Amino acid sequence: MSADLSILSDRPRVAEMPRARVFNAYLQEMRAECLRYLRNPGFMLPTLLFPTVFYLMFGVFLARPGSEAGRYLLAAYGTFGVMAPGLFGFGVSMAMERENGLLTLKRAMPMPPFAYLAGKMVMAMAVASGVLTLLVLLAVFVAHVPVTGAQIAGLYLSNVPGVLPFCALGLLLGTLVKGQGAPAVINMLYLPMAFLSGLWFPIASLPKAMQSIAPALPSFHLNALALDAVGLVDTQPLPHIALLAGFTVGVSWLAARRLRKVG
Repeated sequence: MSADLSILSDRPRVAEMPRARVFNAYLQEMRAECLRYLRNPGFMLPTLLFPTVFYLMFGVFLARPGSEAGRYLLAAYGTFGVMAPGLFGFGVSMAMERENGLLTLKRAMPMPPFAYLAGKMVMAMAVASGVLTLLVLLAVFVAHVPVTGAQIAGLYLSNVPGVLPFCALGLLLGTLVKGQGAPAVINMLYLPMAFLSGLWFPIASLPKAMQSIAPALPSFHLNALALDAVGLVDTQPLPHIALLAGFTVGVSWLAARRLRKVG
């Protein structure tokens, strides 16, 4: 006797989520991620204060008034500051959320698959904007650095989206390390990248062997865009933008492959 499977044809199809609900899901995830990190002083305070204190010491107290050091350090510490939200906001949280099962729960929820990553990217860009705002306020009102409104706008346009390559790198690191070891591993990458990219002092003062490493680092290319924005160098932005975009896409692809394997 053959089984009667006609009932299967009567099963209702799963309706697609309306676009308005999809859009709202993205908005709610972005809001939740931003609030979660704003309420986490262990993340927010070091991220905001570390580059600010460095700039206060070297760009305000030790820099000569009217020299180009103030603008150079504004661009360099701006780059240094926006690296952290991407690396730590993605890397540490991804490693911990994989370990405690939150990422598995997110996958089981009826939400768009990319809402989780979009929320973290918006959070990282928002924190990067906050870091830049603190540095610009110090530069303009305390150090009296001669920067124009157009230069400040250019710095925002280069550095706020410039957090995305470090989001991709943080995402990859978060799939490779465990939660407890993630901060140490990321710091071991974060600080040498800043040093080798000329964020603490001009790259020309480094040994030749170290200078040859810099073009392979995303922080070097982002810093070149920042220096161009404040009028200290005259560079072609498109090659740097293309390299940063390629780095973001390539590392994100590696992270996605790794994430499919390890969950």
